[in-house]
Amino acid sequence: MALPVNIEDLVHGNTVEWERLEFKEGWNPEVVIRSMCAFANDFNNWGGGYIIVGIAEQDGKPVFPPAGLQHNQLDSIQKQIVQLGHKISPNYFPVVQPYMLNNEHILVIWCPAGDNRPYEAPETLGKGANYFPFIRVTSNSIKAQGENLRRLQELAARIPFDDRVNNQASLENLDLGLIREYLQEIKSSLLEESAQMPFADLCKTMLIAKGPAEDIRPVNIGLLFFSKHPEKYFDRAWIELAWHKDDTGKNFKEITFKGPLHKQLRDALSYIKSNIISEEVVKHSDVAEAERFFNYPYDAVEETLSNAVYHKSYQHGAPIEIQVFPDQMTILSHPGPVPPVNAQVLSTQTRIIAREYRNRRIGDFLKELRLTEGKGTGFPAIYRTMEANGSPKPTFATDDATYVLVTLPAHKTDQVSDGANGQAGNQANKLIVNSLDDVIALCNQAGNQVSNQAGNQVNDIVEKEVGKKVKAILSML
Repeated sequence: MALPVNIEDLVHGNTVEWERLEFKEGWNPEVVIRSMCAFANDFNNWGGGYIIVGIAEQDGKPVFPPAGLQHNQLDSIQKQIVQLGHKISPNYFPVVQPYMLNNEHILVIWCPAGDNRPYEAPETLGKGANYFPFIRVTSNSIKAQGENLRRLQELAARIPFDDRVNNQASLENLDLGLIREYLQEIKSSLLEESAQMPFADLCKTMLIAKGPAEDIRPVNIGLLFFSKHPEKYFDRAWIELAWHKDDTGKNFKEITFKGPLHKQLRDALSYIKSNIISEEVVKHSDVAEAERFFNYPYDAVEETLSNAVYHKSYQHGAPIEIQVFPDQMTILSHPGPVPPVNAQVLSTQTRIIAREYRNRRIGDFLKELRLTEGKGTGFPAIYRTMEANGSPKPTFATDDATYVLVTLPAHKTDQVSDGANGQAGNQANKLIVNSLDDVIALCNQAGNQVSNQAGNQVNDIVEKEVGKKVKAILSML
């Protein structure tokens, strides 16, 4: 049975962090069982991982072309994996699927996070072997000892909220059309199989439903992405936008984006891109090319809002709030960041290495849809994008417990525009003159405030734009 992922993207690390991928050129059951156990324990709440057999590894990265497996090995290895699952305590069975990659057979072992942590595996497959809990540290499977063992034991009763069964809903609340649309977008080979599968089997294969055959129920991640109205099950699980046209507090527009998480995220971003983000052009007399910038760079807005959707707690009845003012955009989400991330860490531009994620499954789905990377690179990317646009630095505020507030300042056009304020230097010679509206604004200024450059620009616009209109009027007369 195919997996609900794109295999090409998976093996190239495009949608899953390298720490969650393990490549094996050949079959080694003693190594594989330890990795199965480590991924099942999901020490960092990453969502488990994948073991790909048939591809060699060098420095944690795959070696291409794949070495491949013999076709007659595939059935034997799959049977051995079932036997290995019985040796793990409590029993744990990953999802296994053969694939063809570059005309070579490979075997993908999907090891999702288990619900019965901690899991233990034998140190060797010989008789009388000692059992130990294994965890992932970077790209290695090691024994959990000392403080790591204590933390793993604390996780025993903790299943992340997005991966819990929702007893208030049934399979009827999941929409087959949304599921197939998702599989088609990520180019999963499960799409073709889903047309012939019982709906319950499809949901269990995607791990968006759990339970015994007589009482299969959706998990929260399934309802968040594949129900048409997730707000029925999660209070105020939507995005609110308030667009303030001025600073009076009276002239504003409110919009609420609802629906499956990925759709409300895309709808909100589309609205901001079409209605709020604007490009400005500044012409300089000493440079051939005009300077172009945006009031808000789209990539920074996308990264910020995607992070808010990813890291918000859907147990809290608070929406994500976007406030757009003439001078800044703010994005507020609840609660605070997951430790060790705090206000001090957020204020840096370095990559954040989080020990765990609040929503491991939400992250997986957003990464498959290319809506977030989830590799701790989001905050540095926001800083870089704002800087490249010439915008002031973003700010991140939190009390470390109840909220995260990101502020994206609007580009200060007066820093690159007119010199009518009498400031010294070359800056005084840079004026924005792009349209007749700009001409009128310039003409309203005192004569000695307009530079020669601006005067030339005015003449050009009058000759080109006004001249054409005058000729047209005369022709009509």
